[in-house]
Amino acid sequence: MVSDAKLWPSVDWEEWEWRSSLNPDAIPRAARRRHSGPYRAAIVPAISKVGVALPSATQSLADQATAEISRFDAESGGITAPFASLLLRTESASSSQIENITAGAKAIAMAELEETGKLNARLNVANVRSMRAALQMADSLDAAAILQMHATLLGGTEPRIAGVWRDRQVWIGGSNYGPHGAEFVPPAARRVPDAIDDLIRFMRRDDLPVLTQAAIAHAQFETIHPFLDGNGRTGRALVHSLLKGKGLVREATVPVSAGLLADTRSYFDALTGYREGDPAAIVERFAHASLAAVDGGRRLASAIGAIRAGWGERIQARRDAAAWELADLLVRQPVVHARLVQEELSSTSANAHRALRQLVEAGVLTEITGRKRNRLWQARDVLDALDDFTAHSPRR
Repeated sequence: MVSDAKLWPSVDWEEWEWRSSLNPDAIPRAARRRHSGPYRAAIVPAISKVGVALPSATQSLADQATAEISRFDAESGGITAPFASLLLRTESASSSQIENITAGAKAIAMAELEETGKLNARLNVANVRSMRAALQMADSLDAAAILQMHATLLGGTEPRIAGVWRDRQVWIGGSNYGPHGAEFVPPAARRVPDAIDDLIRFMRRDDLPVLTQAAIAHAQFETIHPFLDGNGRTGRALVHSLLKGKGLVREATVPVSAGLLADTRSYFDALTGYREGDPAAIVERFAHASLAAVDGGRRLASAIGAIRAGWGERIQARRDAAAWELADLLVRQPVVHARLVQEELSSTSANAHRALRQLVEAGVLTEITGRKRNRLWQARDVLDALDDFTAHSPRR
């Protein structure tokens, strides 16, 4: 039975004695003085049975955004599968950029081929895979699914902490030496499993508007901060898992993170407001971000559609030639090598190279290594469109 409570509960606080795991000799004397004695960590309230009462203007905005998301998803039913994959990559890149993990479209595409050692590009690719895992587990969203999302995200770079709840205190802002003076100190590690179980029960409710539920679930997840790293990216993947699991989207990954990226200060302020007992701000922020994301997604779809149509006018090949399949592949994977083309098109090496040659002649592809072996080709038009989308994140 859901409570009739009108006010959203704020976090409470408890004191803990600080014990640093660092060697004292590695901590400056001033920092040792500043980070000594007790500190306050949050006690996250249970929300699984709390009623959600929002101002009518907030709920109206959320309803408008929900309708636009649904409309965009219906439009995406006719969009090619490669573009759907591109939307997923765009959302993942924007979510990573909120954490200051930035990489250009070319670097990310090369990382997908394991052709670059750039850490940020590899982290972006891992986020794509985590987002994809979140969508695949949308119908069975539980604690194990969240752990799997996180394991997919950090398994390649931080395997020791990937896919496990944190075992020590974390904090947001302030100093690396301790939690004293931090902007926010999430709950003690021992409280994380119970808080996650309560969040799972909240996400399973069917009495709430989906976008409102997703925004609040995200804010609650970020308040719990259950991992040592990767909380923001996992928490935004959780939003998409909810949107799909609740049936609001079927085809499209709405690039909500691009909308959040347009005004990260208000996003972080909304999370602070949520912790103080006001869920309206985070719902409004997600609604605005969703509206901007739909607008940006439509513009990206138009740009990619125009690029693909332009290629069709320039490619000189039979209609049944592999070159046309390769053109579709490039929307999803704008940097390729011959082995990938051969695998994706299920063709011979000779046919794959012929298709590559035809698209180079048409000006669709450019060889970027200058090597005779292990060469790479890029579709510059698609890469430029992706970088332009990221550089001009949708504004309210």
